[in-house]
Formats: sequence, structure tokens, C-alpha cells
Amino acid sequence: MGWVTGRAFGAGLALFLWTGAAAGAPEPTVSANSPDFATWLVALRQEAQAKGIAANTLDAAFAGIRLIPRVLELDRNQPEFKLSFRQYMNRVAPPKRIDKGRKKFAENKDLLVAVGKHYKVQPRFVVALWGIETDFGRVSGGFKVIPALTTLAFDGRRSRYFRGELMHALTIIDDGHITADKMMGSWAGAMGQSQFMPSSFVHHAVDFDGDGRRDIWTTKADVFASAANYLARSGWRDDQTWGRQVRLPAGFDLASAGLKRRKRLGEWQGLGLRRTDGGDLPARQLRAALVLPTADAAKPAFLVYDNFHAILKWNRSNFFALAVGHLADAIADR
Repeated sequence: MGWVTGRAFGAGLALFLWTGAAAGAPEPTVSANSPDFATWLVALRQEAQAKGIAANTLDAAFAGIRLIPRVLELDRNQPEFKLSFRQYMNRVAPPKRIDKGRKKFAENKDLLVAVGKHYKVQPRFVVALWGIETDFGRVSGGFKVIPALTTLAFDGRRSRYFRGELMHALTIIDDGHITADKMMGSWAGAMGQSQFMPSSFVHHAVDFDGDGRRDIWTTKADVFASAANYLARSGWRDDQTWGRQVRLPAGFDLASAGLKRRKRLGEWQGLGLRRTDGGDLPARQLRAALVLPTADAAKPAFLVYDNFHAILKWNRSNFFALAVGHLADAIADR
């Protein structure tokens, strides 16, 4: 898994681990008064103004700006998780999150149904993403996004990517969706209850309640609609689910697995695959790929449909997409 993707920083699991370490303690900072940084910041402001961002927006965003050593420390020392699939599922979609997800679904049912109908996305998937990314809004990041992105943009390792994200963040502020001091997120700039990177906010965030602001930090209508809009624009189909766990026949050739080796359900049926209870696969002739989270045929196996690929556009991890599907089904008790 790449920890910084085009949409957001990793998965909710990584967010909880890293922001949890930073929460409750002052962020170690240094004064950004070096000649190199001052020169860099002048050029950045000029670029931003050339893109139409107002001078007063830049003044507010960069007032007292400080580089954050902790951000660079986290960027340099991203842990390489070596969790098994079962360990991952136990952390990301445990029974207590399923129970909480059902309660959150019930509490917000009318809004979720309205969002789902508008974007043609089953509400249970919106709730699952909300739960995995930020524990239903409870943990959304303890860093101010502008200083964090400025630190990463000034740093040489991935400066081009983060400079672009910083420009998007400044545009979001300039458009009046949030102020710089309230724009909070992860150390890598993933923001709000849906953990969108600024570029994803620009392309997918929605003002569903019509108040003139796309607020993924505090307004549930915008949080839910933005997530649904992301899935819809990623090719979501509401006449399908994400996939299902299946049983493999004895001696099955594991070379048939892989996201690029799609077959009709009838073909998989002919190869001996069955539902986990031994029943036939659905009669619909959907195209499906076989995903094996581990290399062992005795472990869980899944047939996944087009919607699984849409989830992968949110986060390019099979583990993540399987967890979203599992949690969504469990929330709806399917």
C-alpha cells in the first residue's frame, strides 16, 4: 500500500496510529525564519496569487507559519505494517465498530437514505467508509493542514506533490469553505471526517445542505454526500454489491486469482466455486475477480465486482476494500 495516495493518507488504521501519538501533546515546531524558507515562501505566495488566491487569504494562512519537525519525522519513519489479513480486519472492522456503525446508521438514516438516493450509492458503504477512516468522525486528525503541508512542500522528498496539495488547500480557504485555523487533518494533509486530501476535496466534496460551504469537518450532510459522490464518480453501481466471500474447491488452481483475471459468475461456478454455505453463486452474469488476501487456498477467498474497484480508487489496498465491504454488509446485517 502506498501511504500517500491521490485521495488521502493511507487508511483509517494508519491515521489512528499516527495522530494518536501526536494527540494531547504540543506539536514540536521551529521558527520558520531561515533565509531559504523565507525565499521559498515568497515564491510560493507569488505562485498562489497568480492562481487567483487573494492576498488576505495568504496573509491569514501563513501568519506565524512554523515548520513542524514532527511531520517530517512521521514522513521519514512511516511504519511498515506487517499485519495478517485477519489482524487487519480485527483492527479495522471489529465487532464494536460494527455495533457502533449500526447505531450511527440508525441515527442518521433519513439523511443517509437521501444521500444514497441522490448519488445512487447504498448508504451502508458510506457509513463503512466513515467508520474506517475516522471512527465515525471521532478521530479526524490533530494537525493544522496548512503548516503540515507547508512543511512537506518545503521538504525536498515529495515537494512537488505536496506543493500541489498546499495550493488546493489555499484555494479551499479562499473559496470560504473553512478558515485556515480550523482546517485540521492528518500530518500528511488528509482532512475531515472523510479524510480527503485537498485535491480530492476540490474534485469530490459536496455542499449537500446548501449553506454555501463544503464542510467535511462538522456537517454530516456534506461528509456523507462527499463520500457518496466520490464513489459515484469512481464508477459505483447501486444495482450491485461489492462482492462476496466464496468457498474454493479442493485442488483449485490459485493462478486464476487476481484483479485482472475477471470471469462471469457462471464461469466461476463451473470451476467449482460456491457460496460459503455451499450454495450456488448468484445467477446474475456479473464479471468478478477472485481475491485471495493470503497465498493459502484454505484461507478466505472473495469474488469481487466492479464496486470493489471503485473502493480501490478511494484507497489502493485490497485489505482496505475488503474491510469496507465486510463492515458495510455487517452494518446492514446482510
